[in-house]
Amino acid sequence: MRRHLALALPALLVPGWALAQAAERQEVAVSVALAAAPAAVWEVAGDFGDFTWHPAVHAQTGDGRTRTLVLGEAGGPTIEEELIATDPEAMRYAYRITDVDVTVLPVSDYTSELSVRPRDGGGSVMSWHGTFRRGDPGAEPGPGTDDAAAIAAVTGIYEAGMAALADRFGTPDP
Repeated sequence: MRRHLALALPALLVPGWALAQAAERQEVAVSVALAAAPAAVWEVAGDFGDFTWHPAVHAQTGDGRTRTLVLGEAGGPTIEEELIATDPEAMRYAYRITDVDVTVLPVSDYTSELSVRPRDGGGSVMSWHGTFRRGDPGAEPGPGTDDAAAIAAVTGIYEAGMAALADRFGTPDP
């Protein structure tokens, strides 16, 4: 019996080792200083029901707790998201992606938070912070679904959104 257990033990450990090699949680955080007052920025960026301020979003539907973002153009790929927390007084909300094709955004288990706060010297700071796993959580991800692709995609989305807000509200003088 001991001999069988000794032979079976490595086989039982291999799947655990493979899981240990699977996708680790990644993190991206981007902030931008804006010339506008926090309330003005929050009025635009703080409405979960209207994400069309982001240049990648062509259209959006939803009920205030969930939203479907249509990317690029009519009939473009979609991302399904759900609001998980909101605090309008603190000017922050958190959401998660509930459905996205990894060829559109190579992530899984994605959650994110947007927040606006006053900036010392006037204006505001908009922050966008997300955590996620790569699109292919297996031990050997396919092309375009690895950690680097996920980090690059999320960073690009955040930076494009921040650039759009900077264009809209301006940035404070140094």
